[in-house]
Amino acid sequence: MAAPGNAQSNTSSTQRVKVYCLDEDGKWDDRGTGLRSDELGLYVVDEDDHETLLVHRISTDDIYRKQEDTIISWRDPEGSTELALSFQETAGCSHIWNHICTMQRNLHFSSLNMNTELRELPDVDISNLPQILEVFTLSIVSSILFPSSLQIVTESGIKDQMRLAGLMLKDVKFFHNLMNVFEMCEDLEKLDCLHMMFNIVKGIS
Repeated sequence: MAAPGNAQSNTSSTQRVKVYCLDEDGKWDDRGTGLRSDELGLYVVDEDDHETLLVHRISTDDIYRKQEDTIISWRDPEGSTELALSFQETAGCSHIWNHICTMQRNLHFSSLNMNTELRELPDVDISNLPQILEVFTLSIVSSILFPSSLQIVTESGIKDQMRLAGLMLKDVKFFHNLMNVFEMCEDLEKLDCLHMMFNIVKGIS
């Protein structure tokens, strides 16, 4: 079954995307072209009449597929429908694909560690950056995003943040060691490590 065609427009924008739904005849029905909103996850508003074209809460299930460089498709478990987003630019598709993967990872680890207490911070070392990033990712308050922009903050997320703050105060060398690792990453030009460092600092702030 062929995937929907790429979105076409005279306006260049990574925000523009076409929304498709697979009909009963196995054909992709074009629901319209709109602008996506990062803050609301997979949420698309029509660029002309501002009607909502898509509202989708990201699932932890392995339902998403990236096709070519500009298409993301999945089967919605709630509505039992096949959906697809066709982006005007590859950058927009890559951004949303990374957003989906990050959200899935965060939701997955949050569910696994809902009742797990943070006991100590990992040793600050380049090889431990993924583990440190995971700890700070888990400490970020979990939010479920709805079209109304309301955020439901989980009690476990708040507790994790409080425990993490206490651990950072207890480990007086943590920030000093973190800055040393940052300088080392810069000297070695390790872009992947610098990216992780950015997200760690973002999590702390």
